[in-house]
Amino acid sequence: MATYHANGKLLLTAEYFVLDGAKSLAVPVKYGQSLTVSENERDENLQWQSFDENGKTWFETTFRPDAFEIINHSDQATATRLQSIFKELIKQNPRLKTQNSKLETRLTFPREWGLGTSSTLVYLLAKWAGIDPFDLQFKIFGGSGYDIACAGADGPILYHLSNKKPVFERCGFSPDFSNQLYFIYLGKKQNSRSGIERYRAATKGQAAEQRLEKVSELTSLWYHEKTLKGFERLMVEHENLVGAAIGLPRAKSLYFNDFWGEVKSLGAWGGDFVLATSNRTEEETKDYFNEKGFEVFIPYRDMVL
Repeated sequence: MATYHANGKLLLTAEYFVLDGAKSLAVPVKYGQSLTVSENERDENLQWQSFDENGKTWFETTFRPDAFEIINHSDQATATRLQSIFKELIKQNPRLKTQNSKLETRLTFPREWGLGTSSTLVYLLAKWAGIDPFDLQFKIFGGSGYDIACAGADGPILYHLSNKKPVFERCGFSPDFSNQLYFIYLGKKQNSRSGIERYRAATKGQAAEQRLEKVSELTSLWYHEKTLKGFERLMVEHENLVGAAIGLPRAKSLYFNDFWGEVKSLGAWGGDFVLATSNRTEEETKDYFNEKGFEVFIPYRDMVL
């Protein structure tokens, strides 16, 4: 039996722009997913079972190991997506043993949180198969790959694409004001593809190049900022730049107009998590968001690996 682990992720800067080579700051989170592979001598097929954060089965299927024909499943779309991943695994590693196998995945976060259910799965399966997880990710899902880098990182990273190849390094992003940073879940799972389409339609030509450079510059400034006030100014500047590019209002304008701190969208705008700053107590800050109806409130120290 073998067990693998992958971290979830959050993209702090350069959402959308990271796709085109902008430098980003990303963090692996303490939540993630594990994969356990064991042998089942009584059944030659490949059995799959996925468990949620409460230990309940949320998906299961069985494949014939030769051509990955789906024998049964609890959800057709998920089974078909998994089938395509397995076919690519075998293409990249034809010697991978899949007969008499039982694979189990276990999440430590709710799937709707958007912390990387798919990216952690890709990373786990690539590690099991002994192939490059970035190659598998780009082949199956596309994207920038920052989430794959986070899956195996042990702390915050600076990430960008250079000639469509991932370039990243561990960085020491741990600001003195991190105890004044909080993550709040908006409760609206976002479709990243629709956000990317909007971004693509809005960013073309010389203005797009200038924005890429500006986003990369803001990432560097974020990384080096020493004060909460300076950090908040950079958050607003980043939000205004991305909002202008994709034609969407800031999360603060939509939901938290009367909040004393700053709020920044993370990843696809309009859903998933936001980052909030506060110079008031944690209890007072949490009460504010809870009273607004946002129950998932996670301090930086409890989220970031």
